Amino acid sequence: MFQNLNVFHTAMALAKHSGLRQALSAQNIANADTPGYRALEIPDFEATLRGSDHHQRATRDRHLHGALPDHVPEPTLRRDSVDPNGNSVSIEGEMMTAVEASRGHGRALSIYRSSLNILRVSLGR
Repeated sequence: MFQNLNVFHTAMALAKHSGLRQALSAQNIANADTPGYRALEIPDFEATLRGSDHHQRATRDRHLHGALPDHVPEPTLRRDSVDPNGNSVSIEGEMMTAVEASRGHGRALSIYRSSLNILRVSLGR
C-alpha cells in the first residue's frame, strides 16, 4: 500500500525546481548591469516533472552508466528584449520570478508536511 508514494517524489521535484529557479533569478539579478549578459531561465515545473520519471536510478556515479538520480532541466537563455548594452535582465521580472519560486518551495514543504501527517495518522501515531 505505501510502497509507491509519488506525492513525496512530486514534492521533492517541486522543491528542487523552485530552488534552481531562485538560484537562477539571483544570478540574473547579480548580473543585471553586466554588458552582454543574457538572462537564464528554466522551463515550467511540468517539464521538470515529466523529466523525473520513476525509472531505475543510480545510487553511485558509476552505476547505470552514470545516470543522474533526478532530472532537472538545463537553464536556457531568455529571449526577451535586450537593452542597448546587450543585457536581457529585467529586475522587475526577476523579482516576480523570485516570489514565484518562494511560493513553489513553500507549497512543496506544505505538501510534504501534510503527507507525513496523513501517514502518521494512518499508522495510529
